[in-house]
Amino acid sequence: MTSSWARRLVASLVSAVAVAAIGLVAATLVLLVANQLNSAVLGSITPYVAWNALAAFVLAAIAALLGAYDRRWIAVVAGILVGLISAAIGTLVLFSTLNVTLTGQAWGQIASSFIGINLPFWLAVAIAFPTAGFAVFGAIESQGGATARKIALVRIPAGNLSEGLITHIEREAVDSELADKQWDDYVAALSAAGWQTVEVASADQLADSVFVEDTAVVFGDTAVISRPGADERKPEVAGTEAALRAQGLRLERIEEPGTLDGGDVLKVGDTVYVGRGGRTNAEGIRQLRALVAPLGYTVVAVPVTKALHLKTAVTALPDGTVIGYEPIVDDPRIFQRFLPVPEAHGTAVVVLDDATVLMSSSAPGSVALVEDLGYTVIQVDISEFEKLEGCVTCLSIRIR
Repeated sequence: MTSSWARRLVASLVSAVAVAAIGLVAATLVLLVANQLNSAVLGSITPYVAWNALAAFVLAAIAALLGAYDRRWIAVVAGILVGLISAAIGTLVLFSTLNVTLTGQAWGQIASSFIGINLPFWLAVAIAFPTAGFAVFGAIESQGGATARKIALVRIPAGNLSEGLITHIEREAVDSELADKQWDDYVAALSAAGWQTVEVASADQLADSVFVEDTAVVFGDTAVISRPGADERKPEVAGTEAALRAQGLRLERIEEPGTLDGGDVLKVGDTVYVGRGGRTNAEGIRQLRALVAPLGYTVVAVPVTKALHLKTAVTALPDGTVIGYEPIVDDPRIFQRFLPVPEAHGTAVVVLDDATVLMSSSAPGSVALVEDLGYTVIQVDISEFEKLEGCVTCLSIRIR
């Protein structure tokens, strides 16, 4: 079991204990008050509520493992279901221990108990699951989370890679066999630099799926699932979401009518530049701003009219200097520090650590410029992906 799944399991179990305990205590107190605080009734109340609580623990843990805490509204719905189902199961078990025959009258008693004796229990669970349970789960899952790791999600090229979308360049023939080799070399370069590479499930009929960066953006232990601007690419998101969930990240998402491609998002410290272009719309930027502001990030919208994505035109060095090819940058003055590079394919760098970056070998002048600034540059040949407006950042999602 990976450490992320182990952490998720612990978070699920502990949050389930919290939810079940709140249900147990709340129901017991309410029933005691209803019986005028007569402690003598505890003997009959405790086993009745205990079976409910045990069922709630099991169901809450399963729900948490399956992703009920990925979204608050899902947690609300799951809490109601866990409360109702656990109350029903607990009552059935109690009837079984008392040798009560499940006649129509018995089933009627179970149904009426939801607005009677079981009401305080299932209501307490329904409230505790999306509140206390949500908080406990999030606190445990975030401890020692993704920020302590160096993981790169990658996705093998699709069989129909050559049919990938292009917007700002002329179509050229793509050598699929060479592309496969270049992708292998790219993944090997990440691994050699100390990054753990994790493959997102292949999508052999989705031509652009190798450009996995467009499907999500990671902010520490939170991943924002994108909503690609091209309809053909929207099915790519499901595989990335599953891979990010397996890493134990908290998931948020861009909702319709917003669109956002990960290639339009450039993080420089706590500033997030977001390209407003053909793939990312104003609503997508608005939603991202609302999602990351509580995490301490400031979103700055950037016009993109001369390139497919913002990171086709600019990326950033480890010290925060933004580099770009001026002919395809709408307004370099937006960036606090901007350094022009001499080649269009030299705009993209993947930051591997504070002193090392990954760049395309098709931009030797840009590589030399970055090396002259004191950085170690690892070069990879991605010529076949560049024919589809791809770059070194497009081919992975980095989790730090």
